[in-house]
Amino acid sequence: MFAMMMRSLYLKMLSCTTVVILSAALFAADQPAAMLYSHGTALLNGNSIARSSALFSGDLVQTNADSVVNINATGSSVLVLNDSLVQYEGSDLKLEHGGVSISTSKLLATRVGSVTVSPVSGVWTEFEVRDVDGRVQIAARKGDLSVSDDAGTSTLAQGQETTRDDSQQTEKQKKKKEKRVAGAYVPATGAVFDSPWVIGIGAGLVAGGVVWAVVQGGTPVSPAAP
Repeated sequence: MFAMMMRSLYLKMLSCTTVVILSAALFAADQPAAMLYSHGTALLNGNSIARSSALFSGDLVQTNADSVVNINATGSSVLVLNDSLVQYEGSDLKLEHGGVSISTSKLLATRVGSVTVSPVSGVWTEFEVRDVDGRVQIAARKGDLSVSDDAGTSTLAQGQETTRDDSQQTEKQKKKKEKRVAGAYVPATGAVFDSPWVIGIGAGLVAGGVVWAVVQGGTPVSPAAP
């Protein structure tokens, strides 16, 4: 009798534990990986963004000539520049076209075809990556970067800039990209990274992203103490 009672109790406990684990897994799966804030008209998976939206891994973000987007995740803030197409993948970004300015303490990397740009270490790192027709422009603003392509891996020291050719940018890929954006892009001209308008917006957005990251992560994140 006692053995039957214990067996029944065990089965109930096992059932409850299974329910809790599955519920927690489903809840975690529904949580956004980041938050997105648009400044001007922008698209998320082809749909207009009113002002802000939850962002999940695999989501596609597109800006036009008059808009920028800020992506805030725990320990990272990303400014998607105008005329850009970016796929958010959680631990990294896939830049299809345009440019991004990244501040991170979470080793957030950016991939542009065959080129991958990532922080060398988990310290607070700030860098910019821009892709225009297969030419990848990289600038290390704070902290060192690791740059990998078909030729190998090299280190870009803080304060330096470099350019890489994306050898995987074939004519077929270019046509696919043009079809994907459906003529929404007007190629940017001038030094986008040095534009006072972009710098001003970027500084404010990054500051807001740091505050959001602190609230979400529970650990202070700042350029001085990531």
